[in-house]
Amino acid sequence: MAKLIALYEHPEDKKAFDEHYYNTHTPLTKQIPGLREMKVTEIKGSPMGESPYYLLCEMIYDDHESLKKAMATDEGKASGKDAMKLAGKRLHLMIGEEVHAG
Repeated sequence: MAKLIALYEHPEDKKAFDEHYYNTHTPLTKQIPGLREMKVTEIKGSPMGESPYYLLCEMIYDDHESLKKAMATDEGKASGKDAMKLAGKRLHLMIGEEVHAG
């Protein structure tokens, strides 16, 4: 299983961010071919207090090749463009693979 992980820093206008994220960006992202699951986590803090992060999204694909193919589709490109429009430099993207520890 491969994941595209989007980590968003706190936006300047949380209300406007939430409105766009949940009503525009999420439906757009859910149209990406090959996307198996989309998990969104609102960050509430850290063990040390406040966190610089506001939201984490995991987009789950069967494998790394499926993720790469999905990002090359029109829907994948539209989602990426919209994410940059929404968050710009406040967006951090990572690709990971789930492992089973121990």
